[in-house]
Amino acid sequence: MSATVPAAASAPVSVLGLGMMGTALATAFLNAGHPVTVWNRSPARTGPLVAQGALPAETPVDAVAASPLAVLCLLTNDNVDELFTALGDSAAGKTLVNLTNGTPEQARTLSARAEKFGARYVDGGIMAVPQMIAGPDAYVFYSGDEQAYATHRTTLAALGGTKWTGTDPGLAALYDLGLLTGMYGMFIGVVQALALVRTEKIGAEEYAELLVPWVTAMLGGVPEIARAVDSGQHLTDVSSLVVNQSAFPNFLATYKAQGVSPELFAPFQALLDRSIAEGHAADGLSRLAEMLAR
Repeated sequence: MSATVPAAASAPVSVLGLGMMGTALATAFLNAGHPVTVWNRSPARTGPLVAQGALPAETPVDAVAASPLAVLCLLTNDNVDELFTALGDSAAGKTLVNLTNGTPEQARTLSARAEKFGARYVDGGIMAVPQMIAGPDAYVFYSGDEQAYATHRTTLAALGGTKWTGTDPGLAALYDLGLLTGMYGMFIGVVQALALVRTEKIGAEEYAELLVPWVTAMLGGVPEIARAVDSGQHLTDVSSLVVNQSAFPNFLATYKAQGVSPELFAPFQALLDRSIAEGHAADGLSRLAEMLAR
């Protein structure tokens, strides 16, 4: 092991940004035995972590100077961009791991900025809520500087599983947003369903007992849809697009009759209509992935 890289169990790390997630990250590093330096725009938030043994930094420059690895968890990547302006060349030689939620293009831009002032940049996407950090189901996607990731992977493992996605800095954000897209799609359906049944005074908790196993069972079809997308073979023996197109007006009509807004679901009708107009009536829902990726 290089003399410049501390043993993993004692490797110092700085955490910049102490919202709910940033606080959870810093706590996980402390619990794993790492010396932790913390900084937040509002200094009062450092107090609970300092009580646990963290060292407070007065400025972001001080925080990054304290450790070879700095983990950034700010509200937006605009805030990270401002932070980079404050850091400038003071971050040369450091590894910056940005766990702020953002877009692939933002990650690529930040990576290029970090490279200009001599820092190594790794982007990340956290697949957990704060309460899950360091637990068995938490993991983080990483992409960017592979050597920096390899050097600090053991330290980063204090947060949960580590999943490398590639040297393109934007890939972690892409993986992250893809999974979140699936999550939000599920919750859109859940809240629409509960809004609908509540119009007839059906209890949401009562209905959830039916909704959870139904949605879980339907998720079993995802691998088959994925295979169709990869192969480009979209014929189905389950439910064709023309069948879905014919049935979907019933949803919109029922929402209207029950006084429920159709704004979450109405765009799906337009996509089905377009798929039929372009000659895909016999295909399954997997065809829509190609329709969207234009």
